[in-house]
Amino acid sequence: MKCSTQNKQHWICTLKVDNMFKFKTPSQKTREIMSKVALGELDGNFEQSCIDKIRTLTNHENVKITSSGNNSIFIALSAIEGDIIIPDQGGWHGFKQIARFLNKNIITLKTDLGLINTDYLEEIEFNDNSALIYTSFAGYAAEQDTKGIAKYCKSNGITTIEDASAGIGDELLGKFSDIILASTGSPKMINVGSGGFIAANDEEIFKKTSLPQKLSKTNDIICSGIDSELDNVKKNLEVTLNATTYLKKHIPNTIHANKRGVNVIIPNDNAKSICWNLKQTLTTDKSGFITTCPNYNRVKQKAIAIEIKNLDYGCLEKEYLDKIIEELETNNLL
Repeated sequence: MKCSTQNKQHWICTLKVDNMFKFKTPSQKTREIMSKVALGELDGNFEQSCIDKIRTLTNHENVKITSSGNNSIFIALSAIEGDIIIPDQGGWHGFKQIARFLNKNIITLKTDLGLINTDYLEEIEFNDNSALIYTSFAGYAAEQDTKGIAKYCKSNGITTIEDASAGIGDELLGKFSDIILASTGSPKMINVGSGGFIAANDEEIFKKTSLPQKLSKTNDIICSGIDSELDNVKKNLEVTLNATTYLKKHIPNTIHANKRGVNVIIPNDNAKSICWNLKQTLTTDKSGFITTCPNYNRVKQKAIAIEIKNLDYGCLEKEYLDKIIEELETNNLL
């Protein structure tokens, strides 16, 4: 039986939608809870519940829910009297922007493609009461040795500030630094679309930053969402790490191939045109998950980043991952 032109177009359109990757959103349960709170149908001390759960995850006693990850960074850097040490790549551009706004002296730390090597810390000069700020995963691609970094910095009088937006809930990350902070915006591991937190054992950090804390307003709707998402953050991070590990096993020459991460970075001199090709076939219902380097937030060399952390957890199953591998092979990346 022959299909009409209209039916053929409908079939092609339907096929494309069915194969489309989905961008990560808050879980159905989280959306329902936030909706009920917004409508006044659900009451509870959600902020305190968030604080209690974050205390457990970070091993830090003092916790503040904030309006955003950048606001958390602002509070943390406001507490530092000395220099701000920032990795030369694989961090978050907000580190430098906020440090500059606060008129802090910035020291750029050489890294191994974002990974912090404490030997490089020995090569720099810094003032007393300085701090190192970095992310749990270098460029989202490789876990930092947060325990080793914290031990070295403590011995040398450096405060450690860890942006654990992608590492919260892990046994090796988001626990050892002096200050732990995170964004709970989209598409983070605690994925609410807004908000953040900062945690520390040193109460003085919070006493010294009372003013920026007052400027950080949140509400019951956001807190209820964070509270809900915290219940599944460990499982969601594990699923994401496993998906990235699967891809790294099938893709040669990835950056930090033997490290856990929540994205995959593939160096290539033709990255810009390849990224354009991949975006035509690896489509999403909202924002994309293919980005181009050089990019301070990833690595400062030509490369393609496959942002697995951006995808809905249903799209981290083998059939979707194999589709990514197939398209990479089509573009001669395997």
